[in-house]
Amino acid sequence: MLLGVIADDFTGASDIANTIVKGLPGQGGLRTVQYLGVPSAASDPEVEAGVVALKSRSIDAGLAVRQSIDALQWLLEQGCQQIVFKYCSTFDSTPAGNIGPVAEALAEALGVKGVVACPAFPGAGRTVYQGHLFVKDRLLNESGLQNHPLNPMTDADIRRWLRLQTVSDVGHVDISAVQAGPTAIEAALRRHGEENHVLVIVDAVTDDDLVAIGKAVADHRLVTGGSGIAIGLSANFIARGLAKGEGSATVGIDGPEAILAGSCSGATRQQVEIHKKDHPTLAIDVAGVMSGKVATSDLISFLLANLGRAPLVYSSGTPDEVQAIQARFGREKVAHTLDTLFADTARQLIDAGIRRLVVAGGETSGAVVSALDIGALAIGPEIDPGVPVLFSNGDEPVALALKSGNFGAPDFFAKALERLAGR
Repeated sequence: MLLGVIADDFTGASDIANTIVKGLPGQGGLRTVQYLGVPSAASDPEVEAGVVALKSRSIDAGLAVRQSIDALQWLLEQGCQQIVFKYCSTFDSTPAGNIGPVAEALAEALGVKGVVACPAFPGAGRTVYQGHLFVKDRLLNESGLQNHPLNPMTDADIRRWLRLQTVSDVGHVDISAVQAGPTAIEAALRRHGEENHVLVIVDAVTDDDLVAIGKAVADHRLVTGGSGIAIGLSANFIARGLAKGEGSATVGIDGPEAILAGSCSGATRQQVEIHKKDHPTLAIDVAGVMSGKVATSDLISFLLANLGRAPLVYSSGTPDEVQAIQARFGREKVAHTLDTLFADTARQLIDAGIRRLVVAGGETSGAVVSALDIGALAIGPEIDPGVPVLFSNGDEPVALALKSGNFGAPDFFAKALERLAGR
């Protein structure tokens, strides 16, 4: 294994695995496998990039550090020459972590400083300019992410936000240095390392900027960022003759289907509204779930009764609706109860013969795949930017699409089911 990735949630893991598989146009990427948690056995020797998916974004920072260090140790045992810590392209975190504590712990374990921190993903509208994170034409804290139910992002200056989470000061490489090319970027990172800056926010507004950053860090042991930071990393290994540049898996899995949506993002809510025009949908009564009046069996009955029609169940709500429910029942209790509901539903769906499953929302996806315990996932074709098809192995393989809440085109749900089937 050449490249190892530690991802702080399951949709993010799929996102960066997709980036690594694609590589640069005309060059291809690395043969990539996504692991659901830290594996207990060695990887297949044919795997060139391994992505360890953790559910560590919103847990206690100390626990997130321990899980990430465990993942690092396993990846190093597989022979990885470079490690990527992948977090959300909207920098989802709190003033207490978990991006800063995990990144600093990984850097200390690897003995490095001047480490890139770049969440930019221009293909999805995320750019970093003068240390500020934008979502399309809006500052992060004006993009709707300030209303995130778990990690409200109230400051677009990610240097300042990250500094709240770190022991060391945070450096910055601005866009002029980035656009001067890889040599200038590497020199700037070296200077920050000499100044004892462990983490360095690096501007990027285009994919070309990310490719330049990728070239600059070809020999760096650790890189951190969103999935965009990996755009140029596969090419480094291919250029050295260490990888072949093979593409993704192209098989499809047809069969019974279901869609579970637990994200409250604006993009997911729009996707739900479009899907419900032509397909059966069921809005989950969250208050009913919390009081015990709505159970897993209600969701299962609806989904199985509508097989062949792309049925969808969802708990998505507006920021005001979410805040009202959280105020009534408690934020953590609501999140845990819904995660359990979706996890139990997914497990029973697979037992009932569902073979195509689409899941929206990072926390929801993490709960679902943890419950399914389906091992390593092969990376298939891209559905929409940042969202690939995933295939499990075994006697009864399953095709999955795990979508971060803000990702995907308006018609994502129906399109995803077609892609899972290989159509």
